[in-house]
Amino acid sequence: MQKFLNIKGTPATNFSGNQLIGINGIKTIRAATADGTTTVISYEDGTATTITTAAPTDFNAQVQLQTPAEAALQTSWTNPVYDVTLVLTPSNIENA
Repeated sequence: MQKFLNIKGTPATNFSGNQLIGINGIKTIRAATADGTTTVISYEDGTATTITTAAPTDFNAQVQLQTPAEAALQTSWTNPVYDVTLVLTPSNIENA
């Protein structure tokens, strides 16, 4: 069963305020720097989801995605969606 993080936040130009991100097959969740604006979720199949926020501190966007992804994967298959509200609202979420 596929599982998803439901990223919630204040709507922005390229973010509706609510978006599902698949978490099965995640290889890494990383931010290039502690204060960068981009966090990338890379998947085993070579695709990636890029989440852009205001500049975080101490990798907080990365941690705020890693912790619920781990928790969501431990829930029952009858709970495929796990809600996440990031401290820094995404300005863009792109799947490629």
